Amino acid sequence: MKHCIYDLTLPELTAWLVANGEKKSRASQIWGWLYRKRITEFNEMLDVNQACRELLAEHFVVQTLAEEVRQVSADGTIKFLFRLQDENLIETVLMNTKFGVSVCVTTQVGCNMGCSFCASGLLKKHRDLSSGEIVQQIIKAQAYLDEHDKVVTHVVIMGIGEPFDNFQNLIKFLEIIKDYKGLAIGATHITVSTCGLADKIYEFTDANQGVNLAISLHAPSNELRSRLMKVNHAYPLEELFKAINYYIEKTNRRRVTLEYILLKDVNDSPQHARELADLIGENEERLTVNLIPYNPVDEHSQYERCERETARAFYDILKKRGINCSIRLEQGADIDAACGQLRSKQIKE
Repeated sequence: MKHCIYDLTLPELTAWLVANGEKKSRASQIWGWLYRKRITEFNEMLDVNQACRELLAEHFVVQTLAEEVRQVSADGTIKFLFRLQDENLIETVLMNTKFGVSVCVTTQVGCNMGCSFCASGLLKKHRDLSSGEIVQQIIKAQAYLDEHDKVVTHVVIMGIGEPFDNFQNLIKFLEIIKDYKGLAIGATHITVSTCGLADKIYEFTDANQGVNLAISLHAPSNELRSRLMKVNHAYPLEELFKAINYYIEKTNRRRVTLEYILLKDVNDSPQHARELADLIGENEERLTVNLIPYNPVDEHSQYERCERETARAFYDILKKRGINCSIRLEQGADIDAACGQLRSKQIKE
């Protein structure tokens, strides 16, 4: 099987071309065709000589994702289901926000984290995605936006899978999409979300990517979080918050987002809000809480969406304690909203 050209960073592409007898300058030409003009075949690169195009076609392919399903919400949110070359399915979500156009990408086929409320983990991890397969999700979304004179401005790595469980491909993906000669997505417009792999937070911090970090927290105590999220057995809150503080200190006090899904009668009481405020403690200037309405999943029928009034009361308690927080604006509620839900549904069918 040929490699995908999107697996290469610009320096890697340059080195490969030189090693195969091509000029160094050819790399920028090819890069522009891939990321600015978004060609789908090498023969479309009109100012690249035929010998070079044939060389590329001999060793690489341009596309390894095929659109299988496209769901469009009334609010403009679009969920894509893509089929990979090995027939596996992944999801990508395109969202219009007041800040621009955001794309949520997937990093793994399935997920092994085993969070008890999550649709992504209904199907266990089959494999990691390559950096090129993650990049292509942005390219596919941008190809759709090209028809509407819009561009991807923000990227969130919060789709199926645990990004830090696919660490090296994640880092390469970030380097590729930030490259100013290509998609040129600013580091501060990129957010990586992890369920709390503390050791990888240290490694990620030292990689100095300059992007934002979000933590899937979902509970204010070890007892409750361990029931909801298996990862807490390996990395309890004490270890997790040490890693978070390391990230904040090393990145010049960059703010970290704590993601908190509100589950009815599970983690949404005033007492839970107070415990969360206590957990944050003196770090209120460094942390922000994103309260998320739960999208029900048939296979996790023990969980329900909390009432709007309950969410507002939870929010008010945090605000009165001086904690920066928000309630996430719902998008795509009229389609298979929960991450991994469309993929799971398609496989069943």
